[in-house]
Amino acid sequence: MDWFLRLRAGGGGAEEREFALWLSRSAAHREAWEKAGRTWEAMGEVPAAHQHLWRRRGQAPAPAAGRRRRIWGAGLGAALAASLVLGLAGPSVLLAFRADHRTETAELRTVALEDGSTVELGAASAIETDFSAEERRVTLLSGEAFFDVSRDPARPFTVEAGGIRVAVIGTAFDVRLSETQTTVQLARGVVGISVAGASAVTTELSPGEMAIVAHADGSITRRNIAPEDIAAWRDGRLFVDDVTIAEVVEELRRYHGAWIGIADSTLAGRRVTGLYDLTDPDRALEALVEPHGGKVHRVSAYLRVVAPF
Repeated sequence: MDWFLRLRAGGGGAEEREFALWLSRSAAHREAWEKAGRTWEAMGEVPAAHQHLWRRRGQAPAPAAGRRRRIWGAGLGAALAASLVLGLAGPSVLLAFRADHRTETAELRTVALEDGSTVELGAASAIETDFSAEERRVTLLSGEAFFDVSRDPARPFTVEAGGIRVAVIGTAFDVRLSETQTTVQLARGVVGISVAGASAVTTELSPGEMAIVAHADGSITRRNIAPEDIAAWRDGRLFVDDVTIAEVVEELRRYHGAWIGIADSTLAGRRVTGLYDLTDPDRALEALVEPHGGKVHRVSAYLRVVAPF
C-alpha cells in the first residue's frame, strides 16, 4: 500500500524503477501489490485506468489470454510501473504542462504577476495565466489562491475556476476549487460572479461576503464571513462553513503527506462548521471526525483511513 500511494503521488522515475525492481523480486510482492489495488478499490476511491492489472486471473474484466501472459510474465514490473505513471500520475503530469505556477503538498507560495498583482497559492494548487493588452485572465486549475489585484480599468481581471467566472478591477479575494464547488471569499473591493452556460446574471459580492457555487447546478449560496477567516489557510488555519466531512478531507489532503481515505459513506456525508489547524493535519483530521463518531487509523506513513469507532 505504501508503494501504491507513493506512486500515486508521482514520485518520479527513480522511484518507479525501484518499485519495478521490488515487484519483480518475488511472487509474494506481486500478491501484496494485487491486494493493495483491491483494497483501494474497496475503499470506494475513483478507479484508476490501470485497475485491470491488479485483478487476479479469472476475475472479470480480465485481459485477453495473450495479453495476460505478457503482463503476468517477466515484464510485469515494467508494465505496472508504466501504467501507474499514466493512470495515477497522469492528471498531475497534464497539470504540470498546463500550469504557469504551482505548489506541492503542504507548500505555500506567493507569485508576482506581470501587472503588479500578486497571487498567494495554497498547498497543491496551480494556476494558468493569460495576459494581453485587452484583458488579464487567470485560471485556477486546482486548489486555492488569494488574489490581490492591481487596479487597471482598461484591462479587466478575471479568474476562472471550475466553470465559475470571477470578474474584478482592483480588489482582494480568495478562490477555492473542489470537486463539487467553487468558493469565493471577498476581502476588499467588489467582484462579480457568473456561471458558464447560465444566463448573463452576475452575482456581486461585497467585502465580508462569500459565495459557494455548486458545480452540479450552478446554484449560488451567499454567506457572511469574518475578515480574519478569509483565506485563513495563509495563517495555517482551515475555515469551513456547513460542508461535508468528505469536502474537508479533500482540503486536508493538500496539506498531508499521506493519502486520506474515508471508509464510511454516512460519516463522509456529515456536515460540519469549524476551524482546523493545517500545520498539524493529523490533529485536524482527528478534530474533524471524532465528534461525529469517527476514528483516524494510521495504517502507514502514506495512508490514513477514517472509519467509525
